[in-house]
Amino acid sequence: MNNREDEDFATNALRVVEQAIGGKLADGGEHRNSPRAVAAGSRGGRKGGTARATALTPAQRSEIAKKAAKSRWNRSPD
Repeated sequence: MNNREDEDFATNALRVVEQAIGGKLADGGEHRNSPRAVAAGSRGGRKGGTARATALTPAQRSEIAKKAAKSRWNRSPD
């Protein structure tokens, strides 16, 4: 038996639609990333921060850090 409190809105909506039409909706399948794209993306992510840090001057890094700190401290509490 499913615990309805643990299910999200989309799952509940799917159940309602399937009950309304009296059957299951066609499964669209899952979108999969190609292994080549995943490998290329992870390589870029690993070297991206280091490459950017070496390309920036100390003054540029300082400005970026100041802007980030100011953004964090000026954020309004939710």
